[in-house]
Amino acid sequence: GVPGVGRFRTNVYQQRGTVAFAFRAIPYEVKTIRDLNLPLVLEEISLRPRGLVLVTGVTGSGKSTALAAMINHINTNRRVNIITIEDPIEFLHRDNLANISQREVGNDTLSFNAALRHVLRQAPDVMLIGEIRDMETLDTALKAADTGHLVFSTLHTTDATQTINRVISFFPPHQHDEVRHLLSTALHGIVSLRLVPRKDGKGRVPAAEVLINTAAVQENMRDLSKSLSIPDLIAQGSVQYGMQSFDQSLLHWYQQGMVSYESAIFFATNPSEFALKVSGVDSGESQSFGGATAAAGLRGDITP
Repeated sequence: GVPGVGRFRTNVYQQRGTVAFAFRAIPYEVKTIRDLNLPLVLEEISLRPRGLVLVTGVTGSGKSTALAAMINHINTNRRVNIITIEDPIEFLHRDNLANISQREVGNDTLSFNAALRHVLRQAPDVMLIGEIRDMETLDTALKAADTGHLVFSTLHTTDATQTINRVISFFPPHQHDEVRHLLSTALHGIVSLRLVPRKDGKGRVPAAEVLINTAAVQENMRDLSKSLSIPDLIAQGSVQYGMQSFDQSLLHWYQQGMVSYESAIFFATNPSEFALKVSGVDSGESQSFGGATAAAGLRGDITP
């Protein structure tokens, strides 16, 4: 690391016969959920006693940063034992109320799966698995969550519906019904992220889709024919459950003047519907998607 700057994640590769480097700065300070302008429902999700929480998005969408903020929130508010398994360790956590053990694949354990074989003997209340890469890791995570642990992990999926389908696809077809049932009971939430350029050019803001595993969501996960209605449940669940769709999140940032219309449309899940909704916003009409308040779970007092 560099004093006053942070640590760096480095990737070295060859191009046109020469060596090239890519550096990602990782600050020493772990930012809070509020610092990152993430939905405040993530604070509630972080303090749940049990369940599987998946943070998803493409590479570079802020998954690791969001997870670090959620672990930090637990560390500030709960006296629990947290064990992380990461490849590599990025953010360094110092014990506050929680006791945190950070294990790195390659240095402290051979693989995610090898570490998970024995992790339950280490009395964790909270587990963080840096990434789910295989069926064995996922199976352990699901069963740990289903037996009373709070488990965090990531997947390279773009939204909640794709995440649910990806989880099921890790397993052979004859197990799909069983996995759907297990996921419906073990899952607590899915947070999917997209980083959107700010209108003023000073960085990016997180557009977030948040799924909370309500009774209606459970029913839809168990029944393959109903899975397409999950986006509707997300859009309609903001007031009561703190859920939100990407388009609700983007509408909020557009209303705040933080992102341009062009950026919002580019990142929207349903650009045509979003364009109609923006027209309603600009003309002072209703500002909701599917009956849900567009700004649900987001703050208006954004610090540039």
